[in-house]
Amino acid sequence: MMDDRIRLEILSNRFQAIVDEMAQVVSRTAHTVFVKETQDYGSVLVSRKGEVFAAPRRYGVLMMIGMPMEAALDYIGDDVAEGDIFISNDPDATRGMATHLSDVYLWKPIFVDGELLCWSWTFIHVSDIGGRVPGSIAPSSNEVFQEGLRIPPQKLYAAGELNKALLDMILTNCRTPDPNWGDMKACLAGLATAERRVHELTAQYDYASVDSTIDQVLDYAEAQARRVIGHVPEGTYRYTDYIEADMVGLGLVRIHVAMTVKGGEMLLDFTGTAPQVRAALNIPTYSHDGHWMLITGLVNWICTQEPSIAYNAGLVRPMKVHAPKGTILNPEPGAAYGARYATSHKVCDVTIGALAQAVPMELPATDSGQGSILLVSVPDFETGGHKVSVIQPIVGGAGGRPVDDGVDGTMVILNFLKNIPTEIFENEMSEIVIRHYGLREDSGGPGKYRGGTGIEIEFETSSPYTSITSRCMERYIFGPPGRLGGHMGATGYTTFNPGTNREADLGKIDVLEMEPGDALRIGTQGGGGFGDPLERPPDKVADDVANGFVHRGTAQEHYGVVLGDDGAVDETATLSRREVIREERGWTEAPLYGLGEAREAYSAVWSSELEDAISQAVADMPVQLMQFLHGRLIARIQTEHDEGRKVAADAVPGILDDVRREVASGMATAAE
Repeated sequence: MMDDRIRLEILSNRFQAIVDEMAQVVSRTAHTVFVKETQDYGSVLVSRKGEVFAAPRRYGVLMMIGMPMEAALDYIGDDVAEGDIFISNDPDATRGMATHLSDVYLWKPIFVDGELLCWSWTFIHVSDIGGRVPGSIAPSSNEVFQEGLRIPPQKLYAAGELNKALLDMILTNCRTPDPNWGDMKACLAGLATAERRVHELTAQYDYASVDSTIDQVLDYAEAQARRVIGHVPEGTYRYTDYIEADMVGLGLVRIHVAMTVKGGEMLLDFTGTAPQVRAALNIPTYSHDGHWMLITGLVNWICTQEPSIAYNAGLVRPMKVHAPKGTILNPEPGAAYGARYATSHKVCDVTIGALAQAVPMELPATDSGQGSILLVSVPDFETGGHKVSVIQPIVGGAGGRPVDDGVDGTMVILNFLKNIPTEIFENEMSEIVIRHYGLREDSGGPGKYRGGTGIEIEFETSSPYTSITSRCMERYIFGPPGRLGGHMGATGYTTFNPGTNREADLGKIDVLEMEPGDALRIGTQGGGGFGDPLERPPDKVADDVANGFVHRGTAQEHYGVVLGDDGAVDETATLSRREVIREERGWTEAPLYGLGEAREAYSAVWSSELEDAISQAVADMPVQLMQFLHGRLIARIQTEHDEGRKVAADAVPGILDDVRREVASGMATAAE
């Protein structure tokens, strides 16, 4: 009999080969740039219990091993037969398997000799699923009903027979029916591939061997993950950051974590995080342990420490989650979810920020924080319908690393998002012309290891009624923090009709209407720098200036590197300039975080103690009342500050009582 350890290794690699082939089939047969170019899709194998036991590491969305499927399987019950294929995009019915309506999941049971062995699923981000705006997603949507068609789990195919009435209903309610069905058929091809390859595997190794190995490979990944976590000093580490919801009138939305490391496990307690919001920024996690939208950065860290780890849901088993109900990370059903990735990315920043207190030399500085999809819709004058497409993922640079610069123009956490060749995009959307697309000078945070640069893109439309959305735009207020003496990266910008007398600074985009001849230019953030910029070799700084990554003024101001007219380093002037910088800054030990002046000024008013007190004051209220009074309470405290009165944490309950009395009085007056 084959040694169990050898069989485990062989079958683990065979599982990996199956999901990789699934992913390539989906990518190569898809119709839209969302899938075939941007690669916003996924394909995995799932155990009968609902755990992902194999997922690609190179194709499609790479961090979904913590996707919970148990609730979706419970929803469909025991009415499962060979040839069935299920479909859903409903975050509430699946309790956090789907996380916004644009992600449509198809999954299939794999039977062997009449016995259910496992499941395969694929998902695609469809170009449009209906709703109030083309592309379905706008940050200003405030309930899920505005975001498109909801499909609770049900059979698209029953015993191999297509439910045409269901398919027609789905396609009738979206703006891009033919591309959507094309991408869905690519998913079906991926599912068929998985079924065929699993049958080949069981024919070679038998059902019992493959079945037992599914559990073993999950347990193996869990043991490896616990071993990695076990080297982190035990303790509780806290960190806070903010979603910038100013484009929908909500100001800064707090994300707070207390990470407790003990016994090879991590408890992520998000108590103190803001209530759910009336915007499309909520994440339907249902406080599920290891939920993929809460632990992405930690998964990347574990994989970096243990590159050969089995890549499956066993890896996230040690990651326990407490996200209080009614908060932005565990909203009540019916909230808007479309732009939830802006929040997920901020969760990544806070979890990595907390862990960096324990193992600072194992983690990069903060990356750009923006993983936005720039989407355009124009009228199709031939059909009377719409053409909808991604222009580009507009992603910023990665944070500087403990041993190297950050990656330019992309981030580690979003490295699966591929850019779209301009020629392909302009061929599909001839109404849009890309004027400029490249790296953004001087955007990466200064450091011993420079933060990766952001990008810049400028385009022009020739079509009337051009509609632009760009979900998940972030870090226009607080730049990405540096680490261990590194400086923050640049903030983002959006300029309408640059270089004309109609030029305007737009900030973040919700929904933007453009007319023929209008142009838009967007610059994304650079990653934070890692380490003291004065320790960066002067020749490297000179190369950065020559290559357009760093401005000459920045080289002198922050790196202390003085360049001559020929671009060469003036060594004497550089030594002198660096000494001046050391004396001016005054610290002898590099600070762990380089937050920047704007964030430090904000924290001076809104201390952790004050924000904790605000969260505690409204914590036990019904969610709609919690939202309303939380906003009123913050506005009142801001007024107190603006009038020169500092508010202490212990004064919050009294201020809340005053606010409630004012609200009650106003309601009584209105009733009269």
